[in-house]
Amino acid sequence: MGFGDKVENKAEDLGGKAKEATGKATGDDSLKNEGKADQTSASVKNAGEHVKDAAKDLKDGLTK
Repeated sequence: MGFGDKVENKAEDLGGKAKEATGKATGDDSLKNEGKADQTSASVKNAGEHVKDAAKDLKDGLTK
């Protein structure tokens, strides 16, 4: 996983946590749910990057 991808995913996750906390504090369920969705999106992207990394490592191991 590239460093830039890690930074973007972490920023999306932290932004989601902030939205969720703000939504909880203000009673705004829409904002709270949007924050949870942002966190889920970041997690899915992270998982996809890990799969790509594992496939690359496997390919590199087979070609050496």
